[in-house]
This record gives sequence, C-alpha cells and structure tokens, in this order.
Amino acid sequence: MSLSQIELMQTENPVDQIERIASHNQWSFDRDEEDEISIVVAGTWAEYNIAFTWLSDIEALHVACAFDLKVPNARRGEAAALIALINEQLWIGHFDIWPQDGVIMFRHAMLLAGGAALNVRQCEAALTSAVAACERYYQAFQFVVWAGKSGREALDTAMLETKGEA
Repeated sequence: MSLSQIELMQTENPVDQIERIASHNQWSFDRDEEDEISIVVAGTWAEYNIAFTWLSDIEALHVACAFDLKVPNARRGEAAALIALINEQLWIGHFDIWPQDGVIMFRHAMLLAGGAALNVRQCEAALTSAVAACERYYQAFQFVVWAGKSGREALDTAMLETKGEA
C-alpha cells in the first residue's frame, strides 16, 4: 500500500488549538465561527489583529495579521513598491494591501494536507513570525504613508542599524 492510499483524518479543528493558546496567554480573542478566530496582540508599535482561518477544502490554516494603518489611494503605488521590496526579503509569508480599505496585512498559510496535525509550537511560530514581520517593517510603512518617502527610502531608513551607544 502506498502512502497516497492511506487516508488520514484531521482529528481536531486547528482553530481549537489557537483558541487554547490565546486563552493561556490571556489574549483578547473573538471566535464567532467554528473555522475562524481573531486575536489582538500588543506589539511595540501597534496592536496587531491576527485572524486564523481553517480552510478545510484545501487543508490549510491561513494567518492574516493587520495593524491600524490605512494607505490612502495617493500612496498605494509607493506602498506597493515597498511591499515588493519587503517580500523579497521574507522566507515565510508576505505583505499585501487589502484592496477595499488599504489596510496593510501580513499573510501566511500552513498546509496540513493529508490529515497532518497542527502542534502548539507551529501555532506559536506562525503567530510570532506574523507579529515579528509587522514589527520589523511597521516604521517603513509609516515613512511611506505619513512622511511621503519612496518605498526604497522608507525601507533603507527603517532598516538602518546603529552601531555603539550614545
């Protein structure tokens, strides 16, 4: 019997595990639907709204992390240029601009095809990497939206590493 003939079933909705992690960490969350949970996590620069959605038809857990920064239509071109530069640097996940309202969002999906089980470490890593990416590039988005910088200028300024102490 080949491995492709073995049918494994997902025994638990992965969103249930995310809910337990949120409860354990005393994070504010909302779960109106069986396959989706929204969590609010405080970061250094902003509060991050993280939505985990179980997509059973493709057996994937989608993670979307947004923060309260809307890109006006006039700055969307530069924001898109910044996103392209940032996405070149990312190994996991990517940034988008939500087209309806211009919100910046980090997105990632974890495939759990064939009944693969999600574990706590994977959940924590997905959440941590989403917040870390938003924290790392938050200021670059601010520079584009509020300071009128180009995508390249914003990224270079935000990623400037200081040496020594003042």
